[in-house]
Amino acid sequence: MSSLAPIKKAAVIGAGQMGLGIAYVSAVHARVNVTIHDPSSSVLSSAMEKYKSLLSKDVSKSRMTQDEMEAALSRVRSVVGDGSGSSGETIKDDVDVVIEAIPEIPDLKLGLFKRLGGLLPPTTILGSNTSSISLTKLAAAAGAGSKASSERVIGIHYFNPVPQMKLVEIIPALQTSQDTIDRAKAFGRACKKEVTTSTDSPGFIANAILMPMINEAIMVLEKGVATADDIDTTFRLGMAHPMGPLALADLIGLDTCLSIQKVLHNETGDSKYRPSGLLSRMVDAGWVGRKVGKGFYEYDSKGGRVSS
Repeated sequence: MSSLAPIKKAAVIGAGQMGLGIAYVSAVHARVNVTIHDPSSSVLSSAMEKYKSLLSKDVSKSRMTQDEMEAALSRVRSVVGDGSGSSGETIKDDVDVVIEAIPEIPDLKLGLFKRLGGLLPPTTILGSNTSSISLTKLAAAAGAGSKASSERVIGIHYFNPVPQMKLVEIIPALQTSQDTIDRAKAFGRACKKEVTTSTDSPGFIANAILMPMINEAIMVLEKGVATADDIDTTFRLGMAHPMGPLALADLIGLDTCLSIQKVLHNETGDSKYRPSGLLSRMVDAGWVGRKVGKGFYEYDSKGGRVSS
């Protein structure tokens, strides 16, 4: 068996919470050089400040030395643009793995993979952090120009918050080569994650189970059966969940939950994935969770719960 080609350079597309977390574990744990791409210079600036803050916290808690912090800082560079050539600087040819972490909107991701498939050499893994969108469709988009491009597309699904969560789901497309699968798994382990593998089925493992649970919790709240706090307390104390489903939805982002549920409902036609009316209305109101200070609960500027 031939040895796997090493991953020395990574590119992350999308500098939001997930993209920042993926860049962190890539630079700190896998110790690869990372470019983080986003069309918004302000989003990039905020991400880099948060990255520095995470590293400073690691030093203060003796999880790394000051020298290790400086080394980790030197491994990450921000780049304005989406990396695919539609705006700003494109990803360099010497990157070994690309992981997109853009919003969970099918047309956005399909367009990005179509551009990436014609841009980068066949040795570059094209990874997606999608929570629900078909990898086979993304691979087909990337492979519009060549079969080789579709064979290197794979789901590399991290969990929020990425630095703390110990899991990554690997989801091969129907077209994905075994070499791509093996390299993606090796990279996940290098990021100090346990690796699980799912077929390209709607929701994969985690969200096929999680999203109906969150949706049911929202419907219980909507019907007036119980308060948000009582629903979450029941899950925490009665079922040993570290966090209740409504607090978890706030952490994930209600807009993200809604996007995932819409994809799953469209893909399967199964009513268990049909988003609750309350979830849709809260997203319409802009109450999408912890990142904006209001969802099922209210939060301060540091993301802490505000007592009601």
